[in-house]
Amino acid sequence: MEYWDEEVDVLVAGSGGGVAGAYTAAREGLTVTLVEATDKFGGTTSYSGGGGMWFPCNPVLRRAGVDDTLEDALTYYRAVVGDRTPAALQEAYVRGGSGAIEYFESDESISFQMFPWPDYFGKAPKARLDGKRHIIPTPLRASELGELSESIRGPLATDRHGDPQPDYLIGGRALVGRFLLAMAKYPNVSLQLHTALVELVVEGGAVVGAIVEREGNRIAIRTRKGVLLAAGGFEGNDELRRRYGVPGVARDTMGPWGNVGKAHEAGMAVGADTDLMDQAWWSPGLIHPDGRAAFALWFTGGIFVNQAGVRFVNESAPYDRLGRDIIDRMNDGSVSLPFWMIYDDTEGAVPPIKASNVPMVETEKYVEAGLWHTADTLEELAGKIGVPADALSASVARFNEQAAAGVDADFGRGDEAYDRAFSNGESPLAPIVKGPFHAAAFGISDLGTKGGLRTDTVGRVLNEAGETIPGLYAAGNTMAAPSGTTYPGGGNPIGASVLFSHLAALDMASR
Repeated sequence: MEYWDEEVDVLVAGSGGGVAGAYTAAREGLTVTLVEATDKFGGTTSYSGGGGMWFPCNPVLRRAGVDDTLEDALTYYRAVVGDRTPAALQEAYVRGGSGAIEYFESDESISFQMFPWPDYFGKAPKARLDGKRHIIPTPLRASELGELSESIRGPLATDRHGDPQPDYLIGGRALVGRFLLAMAKYPNVSLQLHTALVELVVEGGAVVGAIVEREGNRIAIRTRKGVLLAAGGFEGNDELRRRYGVPGVARDTMGPWGNVGKAHEAGMAVGADTDLMDQAWWSPGLIHPDGRAAFALWFTGGIFVNQAGVRFVNESAPYDRLGRDIIDRMNDGSVSLPFWMIYDDTEGAVPPIKASNVPMVETEKYVEAGLWHTADTLEELAGKIGVPADALSASVARFNEQAAAGVDADFGRGDEAYDRAFSNGESPLAPIVKGPFHAAAFGISDLGTKGGLRTDTVGRVLNEAGETIPGLYAAGNTMAAPSGTTYPGGGNPIGASVLFSHLAALDMASR
């Protein structure tokens, strides 16, 4: 480059888990610029209702007397992930979270609490069925952040429906808010909205800076230590989804509109290797009147049926496993969209979903959009949703028999701890007997893509020869997920984003 407009030690692209990297770099005495492509900080992280992180044996859990060991946690993680990702990367994730939390908690602005959430593969060796590998950020009063609180993305009720901002930040918003609050103590940090990283600058084989676009202007930023790409996935880019074979469409993702893969493309343009580019963090999605399918969980009743009126899946399975099962059925042609949740009138006309993430609106809007149907009989309901009446009646009868027996011999609903997490440990098999009967349309949603740039154990980006690209780091959904094609437990996506952003910043500070 003949000239640079700005110069810093570290440039961080992305403000979800990337805030952990920016905070760490600033605390280590480096000058930092954090750029966010959109009008709000927080990325997909800020849409997480829990903001959880799967960090076994961290100080929060140790203070609570949890008797876990890192060896047990690693045994579980390796059993679930297998050989799909490097063993060293898996170990770096499992072992690294505890130290990161200890580092963060030494700052009075950052605090966490235990929130038990069962591991997602309850039959795997050393699975933690009591959920005590999972923590969340402590809620944060918006007034503590002042005007900065209005610059944090979400919650979904605000962004999708225009609801007023709540007085407290919880979940992912609290996590982002706490890191921003902690960074406010450091004068060596610059936070910039409406600024997208679009190109990396390489000299002598090393990344020495980047080009960002701000209000239509291209600005060259030189970096003395490195560039951290933590800008989320490319779930909002339908062209990239098609190119890499990611099922679903951008309309139905839970990621914010700015997640279009610019950081991925910048990394690939300088020789970064990639992996898992056809993968995402999946979930079933309740279809809302705006036509978008949105992540939904915590079903207290109902069954899913396909276009033949036949039940096809364990509806209480962890959402990524459930989403993958649905996609498999879509691929073999046995399920088309929409598929239907069939439920009775025990809880009224509203589907028995306790966590729709995007809040449901008035019932009549779903009815008017043809998304929710009601009928006095299952045969009449079948006609309204276009499935064979005899098949639907048989599916419900079969399910009711299994509910009475307390065992789902067809799909194993209730066989694992997570299946029973929303029914107080009891069977989740709720019979469908009380008329009138209802149907709600579902599609496939995702929490973001999980394919990205291959990295080593501290987030350094690798080229196709497996060599590090000096000066370039990646974390979160911009990196290829350590968990491969699985979702071992709640808090893995945010956990990987926070941890590898932190490790990347420490590595930069050490150089």
